[in-house]
Amino acid sequence: MRAGPGQVLAGRYRLIDRPGALSAFAVDERSGDLVRLRAWELPARLTGGQEPDGAGPVHGDRLVRRVAEVGAAAPRHPRLLQGAGAFVEGDLLWTVEEGPAGRPLAEVLAEGPLAPYRAAEVAADLAAALRTLHDEGLAHGNLTADSVLVCEDGAALLGGLLPGAAEEVLAEELGGPGGRRRYEVRAELVGPVAERWPLDGGPAGDCWALGVLLHRMATGRAPYPESGVPELVTAVREGRRVPSEACGPLGPMVERLVQPDPARRPTAAEIRLELAELLAGAPEPTAGERAVPPPVPEPRRPAARRGAARRGGAAETGGARAEASGPARPPRIPPALLGPFLVGGVFLLLVLGVVAVVLFAG
Repeated sequence: MRAGPGQVLAGRYRLIDRPGALSAFAVDERSGDLVRLRAWELPARLTGGQEPDGAGPVHGDRLVRRVAEVGAAAPRHPRLLQGAGAFVEGDLLWTVEEGPAGRPLAEVLAEGPLAPYRAAEVAADLAAALRTLHDEGLAHGNLTADSVLVCEDGAALLGGLLPGAAEEVLAEELGGPGGRRRYEVRAELVGPVAERWPLDGGPAGDCWALGVLLHRMATGRAPYPESGVPELVTAVREGRRVPSEACGPLGPMVERLVQPDPARRPTAAEIRLELAELLAGAPEPTAGERAVPPPVPEPRRPAARRGAARRGGAAETGGARAEASGPARPPRIPPALLGPFLVGGVFLLLVLGVVAVVLFAG
């Protein structure tokens, strides 16, 4: 990336940190909101250069319109990060998405798998976001650990809608509507990420991806090999995967979600209800269960305006968030004994005072 802190992109997005390879955080100077920018390098023929056959230039305006249409069509939901559009600057296609404070799920999972009920809690939030999209006849297509944000209050937000759309649009623009060339371009853009290679698209493909992500959260790895795209796609097609029993109480759900027949998979609405029931009966967390730690505050980044959204989505996963989020340190004194303990302490101090007076007078 050739941008740096303080630089303004598209006349409104001021970078506030040193950007990564193709991503950065910025402040939208029109709204004051914190946003996350992601970029893809474009070949010359998509930035005003000539087509290989000399047919003339193909500008990136069409890319921007197609990606922006996806964001404009997406409904609003407390668990769904909103896309703010796309733009081309130089030889880069950028997508813009709101970026509240939190940690990417991929970063959390790099520290180890989640406890089963904590994984279920995250999945319930994601299922709620997917249900909203599916009810509108839309699919997400980019449900991965990188597109999920875990907020300070433990809520999981589903992002990545516009980045996923950008990759699919680029694969079609560069490789054609189908065939080997499109597969090769998409493989280069997406990489061997199991959640991105379902046998079918649409809402059923999103539910399959959620099953793969559930397996990843509960075990620390995908159920399919990710050494390369050809090996991954072949394993998915042949049904070669790690048994779902490794997912503990989530195993039966994972098994149903990764069924090759999309008609046998539960819908996002059914997943959310089943996970809510599972969480309602969750046992008390044990000392060995690991909660998702809160993110380290970054004072340079202004707080995003998602407080109301997080509060509004609390009902989506039921009242089990506090139970499933991880172990709490027990108090040193049980609450039931706190009152008698204080009374006894005061009485002991009075006795010692009387004894001291007697000794001093004597």
